[in-house]
Amino acid sequence: MQPTVSLTQDQIDFYHQNGYLALPSITSADEVAWLRGIYDRLFESRAGRERGDQFDLGGADEEGKAAVLPQILTPVRYAPELKEGLFRVNALQVARQLLGPDVIPQGEHAIFKPPRYGAPTPWHQDEAYWGEQMLYNSFSMWIPLQEATLENGCMQFIPGSHRGEIVPHHSIGHDVRVHGLEMDLPPDASKAVACPTPAGGCTIHQNRTMHYAGPNRSDVPRRALIIGFGIKPIPYSGPPRDFYWNKMKQTAREERAKAATATTKNPT
Repeated sequence: MQPTVSLTQDQIDFYHQNGYLALPSITSADEVAWLRGIYDRLFESRAGRERGDQFDLGGADEEGKAAVLPQILTPVRYAPELKEGLFRVNALQVARQLLGPDVIPQGEHAIFKPPRYGAPTPWHQDEAYWGEQMLYNSFSMWIPLQEATLENGCMQFIPGSHRGEIVPHHSIGHDVRVHGLEMDLPPDASKAVACPTPAGGCTIHQNRTMHYAGPNRSDVPRRALIIGFGIKPIPYSGPPRDFYWNKMKQTAREERAKAATATTKNPT
């Protein structure tokens, strides 16, 4: 399968200058419908729950309580058919244009915002979730499987924020049971650029770009599939830094992941 998307030099320059980019199409309407069917099945079955891959990104992840921001890590693990598709071919083409020939896939996840009560994704930087010992050059490609609007929670970015350092974060609501992070001091929202995106389009943002997605106040689910690409990380050699907010977490997701790992290593 050959790619059908190729960036212009202006688009490449815009990404490097601003830390984000929006594209109107990364796949076909037929493939969006196919992806949406798989996506809905995974969330309806809470695929990966027992091993900690499915959890509430925006809440305490308590059993019996409706998740306000459900997420599934590595959805391809539970739907191997996602390994193929035009969206992947085009995503790799774009990644090579933005980061060069040595780019590699760096994980993926899916975030679901239920209609009417889906929570906002607070202002944060993706690298704040990662280890402080490494230096990254990567991006996340965010693909909506229905039109993404201001009403249902499209992506918003602070242009140029990727050129700064990682700022202090904390668990959402200062609740260490919550996996999701938010910045201690959110940026000036008047500087944010909202990016409404058609179904099957995408936004792309660098690992330090400050970004946000609002709540879903619409009557339809907001579905997003996120694919990461980057250059192989190298050891960080700058001033000492400490992502202490990750070490403070006490999440049910992490406990399930540890239990699943222990069972795998020591089967009964």
